[in-house]
Amino acid sequence: MTKILYLHGFASSANSTKALQLKKHMLDNYSKTEIIIPDIENNIVDAVQQINRLIEECSPSALIGSSLGGFYATYYSEKYNLKCVGINPAVIPPADMSEYLGENKNYSTGEKFVISQEQLDLLDRMGREIKVIKCPRNFMILLQSHDEKLDYKVATNLYQGALLDVTFGGNHAFENLETYFNKIKKFLDMH
Repeated sequence: MTKILYLHGFASSANSTKALQLKKHMLDNYSKTEIIIPDIENNIVDAVQQINRLIEECSPSALIGSSLGGFYATYYSEKYNLKCVGINPAVIPPADMSEYLGENKNYSTGEKFVISQEQLDLLDRMGREIKVIKCPRNFMILLQSHDEKLDYKVATNLYQGALLDVTFGGNHAFENLETYFNKIKKFLDMH
């Protein structure tokens, strides 16, 4: 059975629109594919430890990640040589998350949490480890050019040699994800 680990974005949850769309689509269409969609910790240090545990316990064959989850998915794809689908993935550095220093609120759960410089420093260290993608063939990157939070051109530079799909228009939430399901299926060889 194919196992896919989905990592949602910053201050989001397993109940995000993309997560629920992917889960429903996979349950309805692929009997030999399991999708694991956890609530990722809001604290970045805790999130990294959580993702490490999930990968060790679940042994996924592929990762899908959106925004900050796309950054995490990229990092772990490179670390464990896994296939990865990034949906408007964050590229850190140069993504500047200093605006989130201090108290924040999870968009999905309403939970309040604090982002410290230590957490952002961890992201920067992780980002420096993947400044050059070693296995671009492992990546399919879905980008929308009107992403209001992340510059899609930065991602096209990082993921050179990967399967890049740039839609002109759209937004950070990634409009019409369901129209990409067949491409994701083929790339991840889901059944």
